Amino acid sequence: MSGPVQDRDRECEDELLPGLELREGRHTAVGGLPVTRVLPTKGRRDVGPWCFVDLAGPADAEQPDPMEVGPHPHIGLATVTWLLEGEALHTDSLGTEQLIRPGQLNLMYAGHGIAHAELAAKPPFRGVQMWLAQPETTRHGASSFEHHAELPRLEVERGEALVFAGRLADAHSPARTDSPLVGADVTIGRGRTPLPLESGFEHTVVPLDGRVSVGGEVVEPGWLALLPAGPDELVVEAETDATRFLLLGGEPLGVRLEMFWNFVARDRDEITRAWRDWQAHDTDRFAPVPSTLPRVDAPRPPWMTR
Repeated sequence: MSGPVQDRDRECEDELLPGLELREGRHTAVGGLPVTRVLPTKGRRDVGPWCFVDLAGPADAEQPDPMEVGPHPHIGLATVTWLLEGEALHTDSLGTEQLIRPGQLNLMYAGHGIAHAELAAKPPFRGVQMWLAQPETTRHGASSFEHHAELPRLEVERGEALVFAGRLADAHSPARTDSPLVGADVTIGRGRTPLPLESGFEHTVVPLDGRVSVGGEVVEPGWLALLPAGPDELVVEAETDATRFLLLGGEPLGVRLEMFWNFVARDRDEITRAWRDWQAHDTDRFAPVPSTLPRVDAPRPPWMTR
């Protein structure tokens, strides 16, 4: 269910945020599943290293097509797969075959190049696919995969936060991070809940179940709230019990990303080379994936003339 970035996503640019900003996601479909893409979004390409957030599913009860995404490539990013319902099977060009369930983390670093496939293994399927842009120090390096079945929990007022990436207060995820960041699945009850923030991070709040109020603004599911760096605490208000949202953040990247299809780079030439290697079936860069699903052909980058 990862990707791809589409032409409209490539046009998203960062803008200076003097304060809290709300953005509405847009609806699309990936691998047979309905998807709400909340990042990149109009006026915002990334939040710290988080450069892609898709809310996938649930499937239409009358047309419950499974999520099926055949072998496809990535460069320069880490895929962060987080399930809310169901199960999914991940296979990749490293030889990995890993089933993932809700509350578990699949983390795949592409580096110079990797390919993988994803298949919903148990309905109903609902999840979040996120990307982390890799920094210069690792984005041309080796690829890797991790699965974490046990993740730390942080008690907060009226609920808890399951920290799947980085650090939130004293809760540290065991997952690899290439830059300072946080990724947490927060569930709270009705009322106001303060959350600790790293003041040097920019953050986003992404509702999953129920709407939340952030800074006096109501954030509906399918939207996100953007917070600039500075505050060391965020007060989130829930209208109902079992309100659930993602808290994502990290140090600002300080560079402009070039994103196309399933590639994250710094310029178009890098993407063009990756595109050519995938189309040429370059197994040195993108080894075969042990999957019965059909291989996904890459769309031609719009800037290529030949």
